Amino acid sequence: MQKKYIVLLLLGMLIFPLHMKAQEITKDDYQRAVSFMYANYNNKTVFNLYTQAHWFEDNSGLWFLNHSKDGKAYKTVSFSNYEVTPLFDHQSLTNQLNTLAKDSIKASDISIRDIEKKENGVLAFSYKGTHYLYNNVTKRVTPSEEKEEKETNVFESKSPDGRWIAYTEDYNLFIKSTENEAVYQLSFDGKKNYEYASWYGWYDKMEGEQGERPKRFFVNWSEDSQWISTSVVDLRNAEKMYLLDWSIDSLYKPKLLSYYRGSPGDTNMVRLKPIFFNVALRKEIEIDLPSNTHINNVSTQFLKQSGMLVASYAQRGYQKETVLKVDLNAGTTKPLITETSTTNIDNFSYWNLEEKNKLVFLSERSGWRQLYTVDIVSGEIKALTKGSYVINSIEHIDKSTGWIYFLASGKEKGNNPYHQQLYKVDLDGNTRLLTSEKTHHRISFSEDGTHFVDNFSTSQAPTQTVLREAATGNIVARLTQADASIMTAKGWKTPEVFQLKAKDGKTTIYGALWKPTNFDSNKKYPIIDHSYTGPHTQMFPKSYDRGFMNQSLAELGFVVMMVDGLGTSGRSKAFHDHSYKNMGNNLEDHVLAIKYLSETFDWIDGERVGVFGHSAGGYDTGRAMLGFPEIYKVGVASSADHDFRMEKAWWPEMYMGWPVDESYEEVSNITNAANLQGKLLITHGGIDDNVNPSATFKLAEALINADKEFDLVIFPSQRHGYTGKHRTYFIKKRWNYFVEHLRETKPIWDFKWE
Repeated sequence: MQKKYIVLLLLGMLIFPLHMKAQEITKDDYQRAVSFMYANYNNKTVFNLYTQAHWFEDNSGLWFLNHSKDGKAYKTVSFSNYEVTPLFDHQSLTNQLNTLAKDSIKASDISIRDIEKKENGVLAFSYKGTHYLYNNVTKRVTPSEEKEEKETNVFESKSPDGRWIAYTEDYNLFIKSTENEAVYQLSFDGKKNYEYASWYGWYDKMEGEQGERPKRFFVNWSEDSQWISTSVVDLRNAEKMYLLDWSIDSLYKPKLLSYYRGSPGDTNMVRLKPIFFNVALRKEIEIDLPSNTHINNVSTQFLKQSGMLVASYAQRGYQKETVLKVDLNAGTTKPLITETSTTNIDNFSYWNLEEKNKLVFLSERSGWRQLYTVDIVSGEIKALTKGSYVINSIEHIDKSTGWIYFLASGKEKGNNPYHQQLYKVDLDGNTRLLTSEKTHHRISFSEDGTHFVDNFSTSQAPTQTVLREAATGNIVARLTQADASIMTAKGWKTPEVFQLKAKDGKTTIYGALWKPTNFDSNKKYPIIDHSYTGPHTQMFPKSYDRGFMNQSLAELGFVVMMVDGLGTSGRSKAFHDHSYKNMGNNLEDHVLAIKYLSETFDWIDGERVGVFGHSAGGYDTGRAMLGFPEIYKVGVASSADHDFRMEKAWWPEMYMGWPVDESYEEVSNITNAANLQGKLLITHGGIDDNVNPSATFKLAEALINADKEFDLVIFPSQRHGYTGKHRTYFIKKRWNYFVEHLRETKPIWDFKWE
């Protein structure tokens, strides 16, 4: 009996899923991980995941790059016959460039830029900073005799009729006649920090204690040169955010940097006041428009009719958006569009179709983002599209016919709600589908709107890049096809798409899983949540190139998950509104997904869960570790906005509401620091002028005060995104943090990054 028991025990050990920590990690594992890095795309591993179209200025065709394991080839398509042909003789051009530039480049590796078609089959291009001409008939390369265009003065602006030059002096606006050089001063009360014809630069940096803001200049002329629209930038009460740059080798003290940036609820912010001038009268025209903060300033756009323009602005808190018709002649305004919401209005957009006396705009007033027009004369609003689907963007408007081309998701039955297709609609609401493939389509229109290039794919279906006729959507030329055969031969498989019911018990949400290429279903893998709950975007891998994004980390012995829960964008208004003033609970659907997956698949270890993310995803990581410590055990948070009260004002006020209330404190990672139970690594760029590093330092202080063990890495020279050696260092650090603390094995640092 004792022998029989031992045999059964041994058999059970063989068939029971093996714990991943029983296996050491090897350099081969790291090399597989490195092989899936983006730097290898189009030169070593996978090709043509996305092909960019380069349209010729004369609207005769385009050129593009076709990548393969044999190298890259420049190709072209002419609209006259739609044939795909070489853009030039690669060997001939390369041989000549090698002679002229004293180089030894292979024809399959040649890289040229600024390609443009000239007359008689001549191509102009640049190579290593020198301009050349290539004659496609004689196949001869010659240095270009064309002189560089003289740089324009960015601190002055010539009127469309050429008669006036606008410029500033001592913070006031002047105009000068090009005919007799007569000078006229248009404004008189400008001064330092109350500056006419200027603009607010989001990343305008000042150096030192009394550093000067970079000089800025902006005016907008009416088409008939009779009017100027500009603004006064009012810095008098604005407060700054600060940075210390410790990374300059020649300095032995940090450089002080500052920039004007408001935080949620601030009143001491940069303000912008819209200003208008009548050129003939040389006087300012008073218009009843607000002087708003830099996060909701008034934007204006001239109409063709003299003295008429459109002005738009959001109310602080983003619950009201206003579009007005402004008559500078009469000094009056007329409402055209008023959008309101009890939550927020996100990504409000409009386009001028004055040829038809219309403005085209996107609105969620029906509960779904749909297309509307408003008559500029009568103010009548008309819905052009209706339905339970989302219009993501306007890609092109044919101003002569009124056809509007738009990308929409969730309109066709049986298609994934995140996959977008291209449609066109006329001003009577007649809609036509132009891309019938039930995949995700990414579109690039020619300048004249007659053609578009379509990269269509899914995370499972390789990218096909084609040229289509805009009028019909018909494919007229096939450009490239994605090729991942090298990686599939090594065991790579596309991510596994899954779906489940969200926390409301009724809405379907979507996600994807990445598994290592040496995946063994008899083993049990830790799962890592790659999170970014936005809520202004989605993470679901819609296209084939996105199907590779988490493969590197998976190669180190993990299953990696991405999922879009309630509260993220791209679905209905109600779907999005789940996150409003509730971003601390955006991860509830992620927790449901982890539980669902660990119950569905024996090879997922629901007890060993990691999480990582950058920026808002870094906040998610901190929130996961502090708000759901019983689920998430290891996290890496990079460049995170750990407390929304310390963020740039517009983002939290859009999604957490305004004025600032107790909900901001409730969801702060800093105020919840004492909840940490697992292993947490927090990182930040020392001179991050997007998400100031102050919140990361403050979280570190809170964790210390709570006597919580954690890890901190600061990259002194880095901004919001890490680059070069710092990016490599960070990725290695993130990989090994999960290897050591989640996979529970000794990591390797010294492996080849190639």
